[in-house]
Amino acid sequence: MPIVSTIKMTARQFINLGEDPVGVRLELVEGEVAIGPSLIPEHSFIDRMLSFIVGNHVLTFDLGRLYGGVNTLFGLTDVRRPDLIYFQKSRVHLVGPKAIEGPPDLCVEIISPSSETIDKVDKFEQYEAAGVAHYWIIDPAERTARAWELQNGKYILVGEGRGEEIVHFSPFVDLAIPLAKLWHPPTQ
Repeated sequence: MPIVSTIKMTARQFINLGEDPVGVRLELVEGEVAIGPSLIPEHSFIDRMLSFIVGNHVLTFDLGRLYGGVNTLFGLTDVRRPDLIYFQKSRVHLVGPKAIEGPPDLCVEIISPSSETIDKVDKFEQYEAAGVAHYWIIDPAERTARAWELQNGKYILVGEGRGEEIVHFSPFVDLAIPLAKLWHPPTQ
């Protein structure tokens, strides 16, 4: 994401800017506004399919709440928008009227062609430092899904799958996720 701001701001100032302009996604990184492109169809498809699978599980068992692409505060000068965000019921009080006010129980990022380093390095380190208990990365190019769990302040790889495998990732170890359902079908 290229940085577009000329002055630094706090997360609270960023939240008060309001909605993004049409066609762009804004985040705040170390006090500077970073701009990202609109989602491509493959990313959107994976996001919707995963949200459907996980969302049904969360609703069926009344586990908490699922969000997507919402401003999430990760410190005084950082606001990110994970593709998928989960809060267990006991922690939904951290969801404010304008933004997520504390570390989610799960953040999921779907890698886009321009976001690989951001998702695998920058956000990985940021979510780990913020205390996000579970982090999943879905990589459409590799057709892989990986899950990390925070243990003693560090992420430990606790699950992975590829292609058409069925995975069980914490915090939903009783949920079977058929990876084949996530991959965008080829166009005719």
